[in-house]
Amino acid sequence: MISDFAPFSVRAPASSANLGPGFDCVGLALDLYTTVQVERAARPEVVTDLPGVPLDESNAVYAGALLAARAVGRPLPPLRLTVRSQVPLARGLGSSAAALVAGLQAGNTVLGEPLGMQELLDLASGEEGHPDNVGACLLGGAVIATMNREGVRFVRTGVPAHFGVLLLVPEFELRTSEARRVLPVNYSRADAVHALSHAALLAAGFVSGDLGVIGAAMRDRLHEPFRAPLVPGLLDILEGARDHGAVGAALSGAGPSVLCLYDRREARVQARLTAFLARVMRQHELTGKVLPLSVDVDGVQVRTSSPQAF
Repeated sequence: MISDFAPFSVRAPASSANLGPGFDCVGLALDLYTTVQVERAARPEVVTDLPGVPLDESNAVYAGALLAARAVGRPLPPLRLTVRSQVPLARGLGSSAAALVAGLQAGNTVLGEPLGMQELLDLASGEEGHPDNVGACLLGGAVIATMNREGVRFVRTGVPAHFGVLLLVPEFELRTSEARRVLPVNYSRADAVHALSHAALLAAGFVSGDLGVIGAAMRDRLHEPFRAPLVPGLLDILEGARDHGAVGAALSGAGPSVLCLYDRREARVQARLTAFLARVMRQHELTGKVLPLSVDVDGVQVRTSSPQAF
């Protein structure tokens, strides 16, 4: 029997995966959050203002908590989870990863933290099918990871303080399953070499903290050209963002959000990029918003108090 516990809150960040060539293996944590307050209850219950999500154990956050319990072979007491999220759904910002990670951490905390970070990462990656979003969400910063039968191997890097992120978030949704369907089954040797070399350079750029190297690496042939018809204006941004001060631009995950990276030390770059992205939206008759964000360096966090403590 599990003893009572004091209410606590979990916060999990959004994430942007791929960053161009790092397909399914590179993730960057962003300062938009899913926050969950966890309390003991008479029966399983989810309280949220998110539209169209289950309010019982089939909820993605609650399912994550149950996954942690199954992994250690212990029962989970009935919980009341109050879920709030700043992460837009189906926009390529790791909303499902944030829900899963928040639930896993909630369940692990209730059970007395029997699972370490490596075990949480293996569980989350197995559930998601790849380690990019969940790795960044769990660990914060930039994460380069691979997954095989032995589990997940990863390198987590910080980012320089002058690392700026500008995100275009369209109002329309794009399901990951739809974005994956348009990808080819086979690639040419030239495209494979391009992908390997640029992914290696991207990883080196994050490890070294060199924005110029990161920007030079953010050119992709594996997924962005094939997903471009699903995201109006994507090619305009990929081709034009550097002319407006960005060091690099990429489709965020499966899209439709688009990420621009820039150097905060460069005067007026944020304003130039914001105006450029707004112009692209007008030209393609898109509605949405442009968000100036920072990299989350903490990953998933637990506080023994209300969500306002974060």
